Amino acid sequence: MKKYLFPFLAIAIGLYPVIYLAKGSQFGILQMKSDLWTGWTYKTGFYAHIVFGGIAMLLGWSQFMRNWRLKHPVWHRNLGKGYVATVIPAAVAGIYLSFNAEGGPIASAGFFLLGWIFLLTTLWAYRSARKGDFTAHERWMVYSYAACFAAVTLRLWMPIFVPLFGDFTPAYQTVAWLCWVPNMAFAWWVTRKG
Repeated sequence: MKKYLFPFLAIAIGLYPVIYLAKGSQFGILQMKSDLWTGWTYKTGFYAHIVFGGIAMLLGWSQFMRNWRLKHPVWHRNLGKGYVATVIPAAVAGIYLSFNAEGGPIASAGFFLLGWIFLLTTLWAYRSARKGDFTAHERWMVYSYAACFAAVTLRLWMPIFVPLFGDFTPAYQTVAWLCWVPNMAFAWWVTRKG
């Protein structure tokens, strides 16, 4: 059961943008945005973030299946290139969106740092692979996907913290940090353990 939970969550949240594409601004966080932030620049950034981020989520989880990765190195390399190609626009759009995050400066700072960590760890992982340093590549990819997986942990924490705080804003401010900081701590633990 436990070994299926990680791919299930990654696939479920990877496909989550389909709901936004189907329902538009009548779904999720877009319902809360004023007309100012639902203009074409915000929407372009938002959809770039969720669509490319969703694809990265879908591509990334399989890369952690060691036996499959070793048996299919060409697939691993091609999926990895696709992952990098989708992370870049997802992370850049996330950084742009962070400046107008619900929850003000506290949430903005959390998402801003997450966007940069997502982008930089992915680029460092790619650079390490290009140099043939596969130990560093694997380590940076753990951090990169931990940042990517913040999309999952955010959606796991929100249903707990909204009722706990009784209000969306303080819950979102907390989750803007809680969705990725423990993920990074877990990535640190995994990379030190291995």
